[in-house]
Amino acid sequence: MGGMGAHRGRHLTKTLLGAALIFVGTAHLTFARKEFQAQVPEFVPLEPDTTVVASGVAEITLGTALTVSQGRRARLVGAIAAAFFVLVFPGNVSQYLHRRNAFGLDTENKRFARLLFQPVLVALAWWSTRD
Repeated sequence: MGGMGAHRGRHLTKTLLGAALIFVGTAHLTFARKEFQAQVPEFVPLEPDTTVVASGVAEITLGTALTVSQGRRARLVGAIAAAFFVLVFPGNVSQYLHRRNAFGLDTENKRFARLLFQPVLVALAWWSTRD
């Protein structure tokens, strides 16, 4: 894709990533709240539920910002989203290392595959907010 097609692809990706963050953030606060607690690493000084609620609010905020931001502001939000995906990665590692089942990740291989997906989210957040 070149030119306008690449721009549309980036915009669509940014919008879909924002919508996904809003959905997942809402899940943190509602129907999947307990399952998200399985991903909170032991070293986090907050109660697991507090951590899940805070990260849910952060995801809804980031997702909303991604869907509406443009230009330089979108680049900033994309960088923040990429950093957020890096910061929550220890939760995925913790779930893998402690063999915690959540979200259908009930085998060693599934939990490991989830680890490989995180760099994709970082790359999409970055790529989708650049010109």
